Amino acid sequence: MSPLPLEEIQQLSAVFGLIKTDYVEPVDDKKLITDAISGMVASLDPHSQYFDKKSFKEFKEGTSGRFVGVGIEITQEDGLIKIVSPIEGSPAFRAGLKTNDLITKIDDTAVKGLSLNDAVKRMRGEPNTKVLLTILRKDESRSFPVTITREEIKTQSVKGKLVEPGYGWIRLSQFQERTVDDFVRKVEEIYAQDPGLKGLVLDLRNDPGGLLDAAVAISAAFLPEGATVVSTNGQLEESKATYKAAPEFYLRRGQGDPLQRLPAALKKVPVVVLVNEGSASASEIVAGALQDHKRATVLGSQTFGKGSVQTVRPLGPDTGIKLTTARYYTPSGKSIQAKGIVPDVMVDETAEGDMFAALRMREADLDKHLGSGQGDEKAAEAAREKAREEARKRLEAEAKKPAADRKLPEYGTAEDFRLQQALRQLKGQTVVVSKTLTEREIEKKED
Repeated sequence: MSPLPLEEIQQLSAVFGLIKTDYVEPVDDKKLITDAISGMVASLDPHSQYFDKKSFKEFKEGTSGRFVGVGIEITQEDGLIKIVSPIEGSPAFRAGLKTNDLITKIDDTAVKGLSLNDAVKRMRGEPNTKVLLTILRKDESRSFPVTITREEIKTQSVKGKLVEPGYGWIRLSQFQERTVDDFVRKVEEIYAQDPGLKGLVLDLRNDPGGLLDAAVAISAAFLPEGATVVSTNGQLEESKATYKAAPEFYLRRGQGDPLQRLPAALKKVPVVVLVNEGSASASEIVAGALQDHKRATVLGSQTFGKGSVQTVRPLGPDTGIKLTTARYYTPSGKSIQAKGIVPDVMVDETAEGDMFAALRMREADLDKHLGSGQGDEKAAEAAREKAREEARKRLEAEAKKPAADRKLPEYGTAEDFRLQQALRQLKGQTVVVSKTLTEREIEKKED
């Protein structure tokens, strides 16, 4: 470590003293210090975060797949809270909240200016208590309140079924501690129904990510033993690592390997991976690994681009920080960060197209986002702004239509356009490629 900058440390001490002596009312010493730590960490990038006692507990609950709340995955956009995806079966899902909805108020508190952590705190609480969310739905040009009753969210991260004879569909909504076991059970169920499976759709749409070991395990279910899944690189020596499709890279201490129960045929069955702009982090690792090894065809729209590694460091028994310590790279060495995974086949959300793709938020749109760290970054803001302006005009025209005409079908149904195109891909039939989607280039990040 280089020596601490003495002048800046003295300024920090001076500001602390001025607040203590001159501020309009007394401020608790501990609050000042923890707020300073929180601000220091939050200024780095959108994913680094300071955990106080309560948020540390909530973070650990989130990775276990059990917590009390409304059941949404969120990020920030223009100072508001944006829904990445409602957790299927949750109170928020049943209340009709959608991907890209913006939360403007939580009860009587305006969201503008709240940190992501504070917003999560306000939405979580005790079971059977109510929270009032004010929702801005841009594509319908309206704002409305929704009262949601909190409950324990036991997220079922894996769904699946035999969609038609010979073809299965498995959807992962998040990568959690139970995901790998649930995935294996679902594969066993599908093969029990049809041992001669001809193709499988792995649906990672709106999957915000989760645990790295779960992503490595899901990749290993399809890849040859020892194949590279993902590599990481950062300042620390321990952050320079390569994860392979082998038990030592995904098994937890004392646990057996659930992948041993998988049918051998799964290693050879043709696979299509479905992704969209809500597919992030761990889901991008899986899509990138299967794409680079030519084990699957990736179909849909360009993914979110959250290709950074967060490491949780305890600061005490009940507090800690989540710090970005490395970037993720696909097996071929491509950085996922701020770029995402570009599908092999671009397919729209609906048969009518995906006219609003330019307005959708990705990692590269987030304030203070980390660059890819590779030299191929291009300045593309002018072209993107033109595309956004065209999309805004289309959005205004679309908003005049009845809401029912714009509702997207549920994933996994016969009306799910992208799923139907995935099945056509598996059968060797003609796929209806996108009319509107194009690859988004990385923008140069100004220092």
